[in-house]
Amino acid sequence: MLNKLVSPRDAAALIHSGDTVTTSGFVGAGVPEALLKALADRFDEESHPRGLTLLFAAGQGDGKERGLNRLAAEGLVSRVIGGHWGLIPKLAARAVKGEIEGYNFPQGVISHLYRDIAAGKPGTISHVGLETFVDPRLGGGRVSSDKPSPDLVELITIAGCERLFYHAMPIHVALLRGSTADEHGNITMEREALILDNLAQAMAARNSGGVVIVQVDQIVAKGSLPARDVIIPGMLVDAVVLAPAELHPQTYATQYNRYYTGRYKEPEGTTAPAPLDLRKVIARRAAFELPVGGVVNLGIGMPEGVAGVAAEEGLLHHLTLTAEPGVIGGQPASGLDFGAAVNTEAIIAQGSQFDFYDGGGLDMACLGMAEVDVTGNVNVSRFGPRLAGAGGFINISQNARHLVFAGSFTASRLDVRVVDGELKIASEGRARKFGPAVEQITFSGKRAQRLGQPVLYVTERCVLRLGPEGIALIEVAPGIDIERDILAHMGFVPHIDDVALMDPRIFIDAPMGLRDDLLTVGMAQRIQFDEARDILFINLAKMNIRTLADMNEIKTRVESVLLPLGRKVDVVVNYDQTQIDDTLTHAWSDMIDDFETRLYKRATRYSTSAFLRRRLGQTLERRRRVTIFDSERAAEAALREAE
Repeated sequence: MLNKLVSPRDAAALIHSGDTVTTSGFVGAGVPEALLKALADRFDEESHPRGLTLLFAAGQGDGKERGLNRLAAEGLVSRVIGGHWGLIPKLAARAVKGEIEGYNFPQGVISHLYRDIAAGKPGTISHVGLETFVDPRLGGGRVSSDKPSPDLVELITIAGCERLFYHAMPIHVALLRGSTADEHGNITMEREALILDNLAQAMAARNSGGVVIVQVDQIVAKGSLPARDVIIPGMLVDAVVLAPAELHPQTYATQYNRYYTGRYKEPEGTTAPAPLDLRKVIARRAAFELPVGGVVNLGIGMPEGVAGVAAEEGLLHHLTLTAEPGVIGGQPASGLDFGAAVNTEAIIAQGSQFDFYDGGGLDMACLGMAEVDVTGNVNVSRFGPRLAGAGGFINISQNARHLVFAGSFTASRLDVRVVDGELKIASEGRARKFGPAVEQITFSGKRAQRLGQPVLYVTERCVLRLGPEGIALIEVAPGIDIERDILAHMGFVPHIDDVALMDPRIFIDAPMGLRDDLLTVGMAQRIQFDEARDILFINLAKMNIRTLADMNEIKTRVESVLLPLGRKVDVVVNYDQTQIDDTLTHAWSDMIDDFETRLYKRATRYSTSAFLRRRLGQTLERRRRVTIFDSERAAEAALREAE
């Protein structure tokens, strides 16, 4: 095989007018900056190639000149299909004006579309995007209605269920990035912060009859690279470009950080705590929702601060933080480093991460919010002429088991301060966030209500919850007047019943002790009788039941609640991440037998762990037929069906 090393200019010459081009990158990580510059320079000099279609999953830009902003010259691009547009304002402005065809699809859908194109499929079928602006009934993901554009997504029905079908298209050129290439074109990514969709994009281009061009910062002899380190095999690569350092930063904020590679660990405690300002107040309240032992996604913007709070409170070792480009574990970075992370446990392909997200793998997600309306809809994607795009927001928000939206209560010149443990509003924001209707539906509140998805809206001054009755005000910050500081700045009136005070520790500049709170839950909190529903809820989540004394504590609490009732009641038991010592298997089963004989009318159980459901089923099936469900909603539904 011939040496595949070419100059940036020769690489750009491989792109022809009318081609569909896909590019790698997430914010500033993994962006083939040298290749994008070479393409822009060629067009500037030759006015070719023209009329390109650009396909990308994650946003790639710094909000100014770099990344895909380089491709905004008139005539170079005629159609853009992308996940996040906020960092490429030059292209976004042209799409909003109708100067080019623009589509905004969920980031994870485009990531999966690469694989389906590689596999020769006609497109991607997904539930992601239903009842949002991507749904053909609500616009089909089009950026501008002024420019006639074809339907690229259809509403279909499969097995009686609505789904969206996203059309595939041939990819003629893939502009990708790695760390090291050998002379055969094998590519490794050992100095990159992310793996992204590079392999899927390369396969999609090759199987479409296209070309694959990869930017690297190092060339080695053929046969030098360990096979297990190769991310893009040389058989898929047509050309390799050696990029100068200034066009090959690890992220747009950092030239190189060894800790972002996942090969080294950053010493703990090296990052100073953030000041107690508006952002930290919101992040602190959101952190109260973190599920110990659970898997969490934190979105860009305001939610980024939750990672810092978790680190300060000693919680990072008790949950798994993730980011959509493929980061698992550790502490996600922020700003133009967003997408990278330190002290990761794994860095996987972006498409695989979205497989996990779309299937319901997230125990919790904390995402930003720009507009919220009376039905619980959230908009983060479109504001008049400003196009932010959805990114991975739709994939994540539709599928997380527990959802927290985090953001300031108002926007534009809001000045909020923490004084003596209370919140003081020095200057109110000029823009309302909570109004009668959002401009664009990025998250459907009605869909969440219908599916029973728990949703909170966390701000610096109050917390609201989406329930069956709509949005309800449930908490208010110390120092805040409900009428003056909340209702007067909303476009609708939320349900107001029992409003609690937000935890005072949030507003004191000292550690909150959140780790102890989340790791230690008293038995009185774990076992409670709901009179309204006439159900006993037993929460054994994350408990380690090691001794007979642990069992007796549970038994005593159950009896103290139920015996005074003088009758049997229905019971729902949460076994999520519960550990029962093997030596207690028979004793535990005997105790449950006794409960079901004396105290339980009907009992259902649930756990998100398939392994634990199987193990508990084996433990309890000796004397009875036991079904353990995968969610509280399913367990309660089983009780209703039994009636």
